[in-house]
Amino acid sequence: MGILELAGDAYARRAWGEAYAHLVAADADQPLDPQQLEQLAVAAHCIGKAQDSTEAWSRAHATYLEVGEVENAAMAAAWCSFALVTNGEFALGGGWLARVQALCDEHNLDCPARWFVLGQTAAGTMFAGEYDTALEMFEEARRNADRLGDANGMTLSRMGRGQCLIQLGRASDGLQSLDEVMVAVNAGTVSPLVAGLAFCAAIESCQQILEVRRAQEWTAALTRWCDAQPDLVPYRGNCLVHRAEILTFHGAWPEAYDQAERARDWLADAAGHSFGNAYYRLGELHRLRGDFTDAEAAYKQASLHGHETQPGLGLLRLVQGHTESATAAIRRALDETTDVVARARLLGAQVEIELAVGQVAAARAAADELAAIANQIDVPLLRATAKYADGSVTLAEGDAPTALGCLRSAWTQWQELEAPYHGARVRVLIGEACRVLGDEDTAEMEFDAARWVFQELGAAPDLALVQKLSKRSSAAIAGGLSLREVQVLRLIAAGKSNRAIADELFVSEKTVHRHVSNIFAKLDVGSRSAATAYAFQHNLV
Repeated sequence: MGILELAGDAYARRAWGEAYAHLVAADADQPLDPQQLEQLAVAAHCIGKAQDSTEAWSRAHATYLEVGEVENAAMAAAWCSFALVTNGEFALGGGWLARVQALCDEHNLDCPARWFVLGQTAAGTMFAGEYDTALEMFEEARRNADRLGDANGMTLSRMGRGQCLIQLGRASDGLQSLDEVMVAVNAGTVSPLVAGLAFCAAIESCQQILEVRRAQEWTAALTRWCDAQPDLVPYRGNCLVHRAEILTFHGAWPEAYDQAERARDWLADAAGHSFGNAYYRLGELHRLRGDFTDAEAAYKQASLHGHETQPGLGLLRLVQGHTESATAAIRRALDETTDVVARARLLGAQVEIELAVGQVAAARAAADELAAIANQIDVPLLRATAKYADGSVTLAEGDAPTALGCLRSAWTQWQELEAPYHGARVRVLIGEACRVLGDEDTAEMEFDAARWVFQELGAAPDLALVQKLSKRSSAAIAGGLSLREVQVLRLIAAGKSNRAIADELFVSEKTVHRHVSNIFAKLDVGSRSAATAYAFQHNLV
């Protein structure tokens, strides 16, 4: 098999490093033809050799012109622009885009390259915040890409359309457009350059509006896509950052920390926004676990690399007791933020901080704005966040019965989203509301449930808080049971199955089975009914 055949085989297998090496070697013997140069450009891009990629696109463009293939020359120039802009070289990218436009005008071309120019121009308009104008441009690019059967143009225009719709508050329509993008990407019909960008853009859009279910699904798909291309350099770091955020949300904090560290190391050479996001994720995990010095260091690195440190840094200052700093930071961030999607990510933290400093009216205003955004965007996580905020403020306003209804609704939604940390925080407030209403037994049960989750997660600051709130001693318990085992025993006594207990406690069914076995052994019983009888005899329920 000749070297070019080896290159073609490697390219088809997406063995990018191998394809690149063979193509470079072949090019040294005899200049590659334009199609082979396009393969070289893609392979170079995929192994992180951005300059080699743009040089190959430039050569492909020139070679196509030499043989009179103007449409292909225009498309090669368009890809050169795309690669440059994606790499942050906007001036050079704009120059190549102008060359594409000039070629299309000079030869009166109606081809994918012409509408690719419109899509790229629309992207620049979108990034400038002119979403209505950009949306019209993306729609025109989409119609023409569909007409011409240009899979890459069809995907990019729908991606931009979805991003604009989300920013304009039409989240449902925007997500539907991004769903179409993911169908095309998963079908393998688009260039790797487009696929990687589409994955990241779709996931980031979902995370902006707290659409965690799609973000989780698409992050898993991005992980599979990256894993199928071991040589792939771009996008892998972003994939790790997204995984860290998803894992944090679902309570897998050690795994999340590992992914964030890997992302930080992978993205170190780029040292851009994604690098800063990796540090922000590390800062969040340190804050949640009570490692305040490490959290502050990570937030500083995030800021250094262009990532906004709010609300994380403000919440860190709050738990450190620096309430004035926390209040000033979150208010500053909101004053600078006009976009509703970005404000939604800050308002929940503002409610918490304002309540901590006794500014109930300010907290109410923030909670009401958050509720309005949740109604507009209508995704489960945002609804849960808004319900939690409303319940927090309502409790502070002295209306415990109404607060309890809001908080129980929030708890149900967090449980459905499989978010143990957020669910435990709601249970703390439910306990406080029950205590206000004179139901001390239920209050203690809620505090216990929250405490066990915080213990398993390693959420030291929250654990300390709930231990202060609880009046129940964690000293010796009948039968030598641990606090977690008592909780499981109470749920057994309530008639719940292992699966139902696992759902209630945000743990695996295997973990529940282990707890049940330990309970039976410690109490010297052989059945759930005997364990239930023991619980009632010893006032454990």
